[in-house]
Amino acid sequence: MFVVASASFRLFYVMIILAHDRRNIVRTAVTEHPTAAWLSRQVTEAFPWDTAPRYLLRDRDGSFGTYFRNRVEAMGITEVITAPRSPWQNAHVERVIGSIRRECLDHLVIFNESHLRRVLSSYVDYYQRTRTHLSLNKDCPDSRPIMPRRTGKVIAIPQVGGLHHRYERLAA
Repeated sequence: MFVVASASFRLFYVMIILAHDRRNIVRTAVTEHPTAAWLSRQVTEAFPWDTAPRYLLRDRDGSFGTYFRNRVEAMGITEVITAPRSPWQNAHVERVIGSIRRECLDHLVIFNESHLRRVLSSYVDYYQRTRTHLSLNKDCPDSRPIMPRRTGKVIAIPQVGGLHHRYERLAA
């Protein structure tokens, strides 16, 4: 989880669930009041039926209360809790949060909760389908085909409100 301040100085808490295999963002959610019940509902919605992972790596935030721990245990997930003040133990999520801040939120003024949801939704779509990762051999989490040079002219498709672009070749 991380905090985003709006133009009216209201604080919004953003929760991210990340799958480690291909750095897929499984779920993002925004609230003003993160409670254990809200967090447990987000985990349940992120992993319907029998799709829950074996492990959940999380920090020691006070929002993860008994209600959350019971829900995760009922889903058959083993919790792994990081050591106090050790963000490097959850490096993949910390990297995603840093990318969201540097590549998106540092360039925008967030007005309200619905605006933050729209911006995050747009950025997650960009992150999943366009943004390359060195750890994935310069591929994105949702793999895409390589277009040959003879396919056509390269065009830029604006994403995240024009903050980033996706480059594709037009068919000749």
